[in-house]
Amino acid sequence: MEETSREAVATAVQRVAGMLQRSDQLDKVEQYRRREARKKASVEARLKAAIQSQLDGVRTGLTQLHSALLDVKDIQSSLADVSKDWRQSINTIENLKDVKDAVVQHSQLAAAVENLKNIFSVPEIVGETQQLIEQAELLQAHRKLMELECSRDDLMYEQYRMDSRNTSDMHLISIYFEDVQGLSDELAKQLWMVLQRSMVTVRRDPTMLVSVVRIIEREEKIDRRMVDRKKQTGFIPPGRPKKWKDKMFEVLEGTVSTRIEGTQAVTREADKMWLVRLLEITRKYVLDDLIVVKNLMVQCFPPHYNTFNRFFRLYHNAVSMRVKELASEDLEANEIVSLLTWVLNTYKSVEMMGHPELCSECDIHQLEPLLPREVVDDLLSKYVKTFTSNITGWLRKALETDKKDWQKDTEPEADQDGYYQTTLPAIVFQMFEQNLQVAAQIDGDFKEKVLKLCLKQMNTFLLRYREEAVSYKEEHLRDRQLPQCYVQYMIAIINNCQTFKESINSLKRKYSQSSEPTDSDAAIERTLNEVAKEGCQFLLDEVFLDLESHLNELLTRKWLTGSHAVDTICVTVEDYFNDFNKIKKPFNQEMTSEALRRVVVEYIKAVMQKRITFKNPDERKEGAERMMKEADQFKFLFRKLAAGEDTDWLCGAITAIAEVFKLTDPTLLFLEVSTLVSKYPDIREEHIQALLAVRGDASREMRQMIIGTLSENKVSHSGVTQSIFKDVAVPTIAMTTMTTMTSMATSKLLK
Repeated sequence: MEETSREAVATAVQRVAGMLQRSDQLDKVEQYRRREARKKASVEARLKAAIQSQLDGVRTGLTQLHSALLDVKDIQSSLADVSKDWRQSINTIENLKDVKDAVVQHSQLAAAVENLKNIFSVPEIVGETQQLIEQAELLQAHRKLMELECSRDDLMYEQYRMDSRNTSDMHLISIYFEDVQGLSDELAKQLWMVLQRSMVTVRRDPTMLVSVVRIIEREEKIDRRMVDRKKQTGFIPPGRPKKWKDKMFEVLEGTVSTRIEGTQAVTREADKMWLVRLLEITRKYVLDDLIVVKNLMVQCFPPHYNTFNRFFRLYHNAVSMRVKELASEDLEANEIVSLLTWVLNTYKSVEMMGHPELCSECDIHQLEPLLPREVVDDLLSKYVKTFTSNITGWLRKALETDKKDWQKDTEPEADQDGYYQTTLPAIVFQMFEQNLQVAAQIDGDFKEKVLKLCLKQMNTFLLRYREEAVSYKEEHLRDRQLPQCYVQYMIAIINNCQTFKESINSLKRKYSQSSEPTDSDAAIERTLNEVAKEGCQFLLDEVFLDLESHLNELLTRKWLTGSHAVDTICVTVEDYFNDFNKIKKPFNQEMTSEALRRVVVEYIKAVMQKRITFKNPDERKEGAERMMKEADQFKFLFRKLAAGEDTDWLCGAITAIAEVFKLTDPTLLFLEVSTLVSKYPDIREEHIQALLAVRGDASREMRQMIIGTLSENKVSHSGVTQSIFKDVAVPTIAMTTMTTMTSMATSKLLK
């Protein structure tokens, strides 16, 4: 107590110290004192109430204990009286043993008398029961059977009670009632037959199905009663428990399994669409049967059977077993797709288990998958392997067919915009589209996987396509007369590349969830651009093969005296480009620009080959004016062909060279060459030397001065984006001689 008091005082001191930390709080001392007094009074009142409640409880408990003690004494006295009476009655009970035996014997005799009529009429009842079973009067037959079994079971039970070890009497009763077990088995067969045809029976005669269920329910009650009696007496009649209810469910399960297994009407050999037909028949059967169960059969079974859910699970399990069997077979690619589409999509859709009439009775999301995930994965892997093999073969055949078209004597077809094309892109992407549509029915992830596989195969195919285009060009060069429509089909090949690009983008937009470009996309884009650009190059090569003899006439004596080489070049280019207009953008624009560049480069090459050396100012003036005129011709032609912004700059190179030739005052030659170099900084020293050599009036000292001065003031052109002279090689003397001889030989052959 002293310690508690000290703790209370210490706590009070701390509280007072907390209240009086500032001087202005001294004015509130009286207020604090009244508040603490109120708290003290409240605590004392609660304490008194609690103590009073405890005291009342103790008082009540003592009173109840006193009452219990009195009751125990009364019970003890009563038990003593009972014990005394029991000791006095032992002898009396032993004297009644004979009476007890007589009662048992009387009971047995009474049962025998009661069943005597039935015992003598057993053969007659057996015959009636057999007849009722044959007439399908199942309820009446079962009532008769119950009478026979009841008589047999009662007799056996009494015999068991009287002498359980007397097997001979038991055997005698069994022999007398031996037909009863046969009737029971016969009736059971009829019941199972009705249950096996339950889907038909419930539509035609539902009362028959109800009778079967009632009979089974009666037998279940008898089974339970006999099992309970066995627990008490150790006796159970032969054939019990029958467990017809369990057998009923087994029969129904077998019926459902047979129903599902019997849906296959045709085989693969008879019909390629056998699996589609099988799955459709299965879908229809399952849906129709479950609707019948929901609307009709449920009414024929007791509610506690949970009939619809039971049948729902039975059909699900049967279908699952069937599709597992199908999955284990050697299925083809299209059959794998059909099976997986049906399993993963159709099965739980509104067309089958998710039908509106069934959804109210069950939750399809609680169903186990028809096929384990590993089986699905195995099927998908098998499909991908087969699909890869098939699509490689399809692409090969498509390319072979397209190659045959390249040899035709007729032009390829044109699209609605007039661009040449072949059927190859349509065939290829029709294949891809069909397979992607199929893959999309299975699974979103699988669709992405098939799309990636298609693009991978596409990249491999395009490499082969490129090789075939090169071979097509090489074959044509061996005999330029064949194929007759080489140019048109090469244009179609170029256009196909653009069509491939558009089709690939369309497939990705439609079937890919990701918009990010992949390595495969970049590879395909790169290959398509290379095929198209090489095709454009092949066509330009074709043009310049026709222009070769005319290009060799440029900057020659014949050209100076009056040649129509440039006129022929322009007419030939324009004629070719009438066909090239059927090339799709952007390749047509690139090709026109490249054609102009090559024409200008070949023209400048003719200058640099020094095929002519001007002998006097008149020749230089005439040659320069002709070059300017021809530059204007090229400029007019390629503007007409929409060659692009570089037209003036490229043709200006010819004009700038002509200005160097046209200059009459040799002292100003350095300024004119400097102007040329400033416009075209990629020009090299050997180019300038060749120009001065063609001009013919520049002395050795002047050439060295011009070259030296330009070299000292040379400006770096590493950052120059446009160039023309870097593609122009200046031949050596030997090369020039060889070129001249070749040109002369070519001219003679042409004449």
